[in-house]
Amino acid sequence: MSSSVRTDPGTGTTDAGCPPGAAPDRTGTWPTLRRFDAAHLQRISLPLGGIGTGVVGLGGRGDLRDFELGNRPAKGFRPQTAFVAVRAKPEGGAAQARLAEGPLPLEAYEGAFGSPAPHHGLPRFADCAFETAYPLGQVLLSDPDFPVRLTIQGFNPFVFGDVETSSMPVAVLRYRLDNPGAVPVETTVAFSLSNFIGADGTRNRTGGNRNDYREASGLAGVVLSAPELPDSAEENGTVALSVLAPPGTRISHRTGWADLIWGNSLLDFWDDLLDDGILSERKSAVPRPVASLAATVNVPAGGSADVTFLLTWNFPNRRAWSMQADQDDAGAVADEWGENTGHYGRTVIGNAYSLAHPDPWQTAIAVAGRLPDLEEATVAAVRAVVDTDVPAVIREAALSNLSTLRSQTVFASAAGDYYGWEGVGNRSGSCHGTCTHVWGYEFATSLLFAPIARSFRTTQYARSTDESGLMSFRTGLPVEQAREWRLAAADGQMACIVHLYLDWRLSGDVEFLTALWPAARRSLEFCWVPGGWDADRDGVMEGVQHNTMDVEYYGPNPQMGSWYLAALRAAEELATEVGEHDFASYCGELFRSGSAWLDEFLFNGSYYVHQVRPVADPATIAPGLRHDSMGAGDTADPDLQLADGCLVDQLVGQYAADVVGLGPLLDPGHVASALRTVHDRNFRRGFGHHFNPMRSFVLGDESGTLMATYSRADRPERPFPYFSEVMTGFEYTAATGLLQAGDTAAALEMIAAIRERYDGARRNPFDEAECGRHYARAMASWSAFAFLNGTCYDGRTGTLVVEDRPGDGPRFWSTGTAFGTFTPHEGGGAGTLRVVSGTVELERLVISGDARPSPEPNTLGPGSVWVVP
Repeated sequence: MSSSVRTDPGTGTTDAGCPPGAAPDRTGTWPTLRRFDAAHLQRISLPLGGIGTGVVGLGGRGDLRDFELGNRPAKGFRPQTAFVAVRAKPEGGAAQARLAEGPLPLEAYEGAFGSPAPHHGLPRFADCAFETAYPLGQVLLSDPDFPVRLTIQGFNPFVFGDVETSSMPVAVLRYRLDNPGAVPVETTVAFSLSNFIGADGTRNRTGGNRNDYREASGLAGVVLSAPELPDSAEENGTVALSVLAPPGTRISHRTGWADLIWGNSLLDFWDDLLDDGILSERKSAVPRPVASLAATVNVPAGGSADVTFLLTWNFPNRRAWSMQADQDDAGAVADEWGENTGHYGRTVIGNAYSLAHPDPWQTAIAVAGRLPDLEEATVAAVRAVVDTDVPAVIREAALSNLSTLRSQTVFASAAGDYYGWEGVGNRSGSCHGTCTHVWGYEFATSLLFAPIARSFRTTQYARSTDESGLMSFRTGLPVEQAREWRLAAADGQMACIVHLYLDWRLSGDVEFLTALWPAARRSLEFCWVPGGWDADRDGVMEGVQHNTMDVEYYGPNPQMGSWYLAALRAAEELATEVGEHDFASYCGELFRSGSAWLDEFLFNGSYYVHQVRPVADPATIAPGLRHDSMGAGDTADPDLQLADGCLVDQLVGQYAADVVGLGPLLDPGHVASALRTVHDRNFRRGFGHHFNPMRSFVLGDESGTLMATYSRADRPERPFPYFSEVMTGFEYTAATGLLQAGDTAAALEMIAAIRERYDGARRNPFDEAECGRHYARAMASWSAFAFLNGTCYDGRTGTLVVEDRPGDGPRFWSTGTAFGTFTPHEGGGAGTLRVVSGTVELERLVISGDARPSPEPNTLGPGSVWVVP
């Protein structure tokens, strides 16, 4: 496998000998985990934006791409003009200018009319590299013939537990100029952007588009608008391009470029920039006028200077997803069964961020005033992860996949409710409804952003669960249509109970639990309806089980079976809390019965298998359990089954139970054997000779973990559809299971293989795909990081547990609303507890089984430090 960013799982060292976390940082202020060299930049697009706000991508070469601000995915979309140029004139020397980007890749050289690359004719820096620890991205640009070196620092505020700060519609782009020479250099950094309002990658219309110059104390900017577009248009919004203007900085601007032909508009701009670095205004009557904003600074000999731009926006008219195609719903993704779960409806549900930040210019003013604090808080959050001694590849996977929260996969309606697609296509969502069986795999939202997780739970139980206990596994929008998807997913419905348990454990909020418990109980009792998943009430799902493989399994299997066991254990705890002790006891009985049965009858000596049990009369199957066209056509002889296959996530329920603290579900020896077998059988080094009739997320000389493996004799003629694929969310689940079982080496091999596939050259390291880009299940990568830190918080008792783990580095801990670190002491004393952000109620700290009462007061706020004796 060829990759300049290959990571040794043990040491975290790159091929170039530069350890993640210690990669060269030209600024000396930002932590980094991974460095990409010039050959591994083309696919990089780091999303810059807040949770639910849309994003702009910072490309690996320093280019801006993927302008996904207008309420829809827009991969590959960018305004016709969107670039930053740098002019430098050394004292006594000649001026020259460069595009603030690295060289174009060879594949961008050829086109029918020359290079198809944007701004292909502009001079570029000769050398380029990219460093990152999400959400921090740094593009390092240099050129032996240019008098200054340039570092582009792109980020957006991102603080675990602080949803408000993490949901600001802003991209911060700092252009740091380093002068290694012996004379000062007058330098201008100029940002040019077409007024793209009305174009969102799907539609392209204008409405009196105009650019207006603004000034405020220490800030200058241009506001892009289209006042003649319909007020309710999805693509209507406002963007502010602004630049910090500290003393000693000279600001110049254009609200339009000269309306000239044959490339002379660009020529006029470039000549104007080169002349003296000060832009002169031009008049423009084109439908999309180009705005330019420039800052001129003096960079002293041997010194540096910064020019910082802010891109802020508001596109308020988000439309609900829909199960029905609209006539103007371009780009929606239809699957092979003729279904379409990527539609947008006509109902406008709005955006929460639009209410919080309605005026992009005022947003820019507010961000500019808080920028040092916002950056410090973001860097502190990243450093709390980077500075742990968890293997670098796991830290990097955990952080990078949190970018999904900033993508168009996740949004918050104007009512303040959070929703998520499974992922997104290039122009539409992919699979609507905060799908329970996909989102069930990730626990990052609960551990890092409790309001998002609690919103999910409220929607799932208060809106999507009917009186019979059937939970629509795809929630409809607007909220009045929440139950229109009349299909229950066995794995998703059970996963929600496990998630409810974690959200309650972290918060200790009995009122929250009490409000949702009646629906949660019904959702478990739904397992026992006649013709249901466990109609005979023996703790084993024998019935027809729709699941995340988009088919139904007939008969008992480990995937649904382990989720059911985890849900029974969670329900036992939840019922006890609300005083329903008889129900708690019943759940405990079913759990023990089901656990014993799965170990006796599904474990084949190496791993757990699926007993296929046909249903002679489909009329006996309870309503809401079968999809009309996705699963087996003949219930008496069902195809599309797992059967004797070795499934990658056969023990997903055990994985989840360990994450949330529910303990063993099955025989630990059997569990360890099954997980080792998954690695031994399903992990492949090289796919050049692999046959796959479905989607390919791994190719050629890459390594990955297959969804399922069969011997030739035991493979069904038509197994479940994805058996031959490789998908990262499932890989992270299995790898975390291996960590939980103590097989660290195998787990690290699996995770390292994933991140090598996302190496910047082959795929974007901030976009792990499955059924769509920025796929929610891939956030399961956070679970591996959380496990290796060996910390867990219980809000019911105010207890933070730090388990005995190898290594003496800092441990990361989080509660969903606060986070910090615990650093063991080598000498005397136990260690130092730090609260980095948020507030935590701490009654006691348990270190390797030894309990220490918390000092008074028990409420520890941000910045608190407790040296534990």
